[in-house]
Amino acid sequence: MTENNHNNIATFIHLSTFSRFIIPFGNFIGPLVLWIVNKDKSQFIDEHGKQAINFQISILLYAMILGVLTIPFFAFNFLNGIDFMDFDLFDGIHININEPSPLFYIGGSLGFLAFIGFLLEVVFIIKASLSARDGERYHYPLTINFLK
Repeated sequence: MTENNHNNIATFIHLSTFSRFIIPFGNFIGPLVLWIVNKDKSQFIDEHGKQAINFQISILLYAMILGVLTIPFFAFNFLNGIDFMDFDLFDGIHININEPSPLFYIGGSLGFLAFIGFLLEVVFIIKASLSARDGERYHYPLTINFLK
């Protein structure tokens, strides 16, 4: 019975990352609280809690890197059409929809990559929670081990 309880706790640690859709930073707060409260109960819960937290920190780091790379491409694309010497705001702003800048395509590609990353994150979280439910160990791919 206790093994089943430990499996359920580990499963809820992974599933609590979805609380970010309700609570800001819930993807960190939920797993962290569940892990801190239950990490001494078993090695299984401790490992799954560390994996969930490490994965969320890694995803945040990857998202920040993509954001830093993506934002300048969009900014330079929109600033490209503005004539800074003309102070007439209505006639001085020129946006050419027919010929977007190559920077727009690069930024859009990075944005699409971020969307694919989000979908993969959801898939990995569901896979980890199913593994925890079955009593199996799971290691998230591309995770940096901050907590060892």
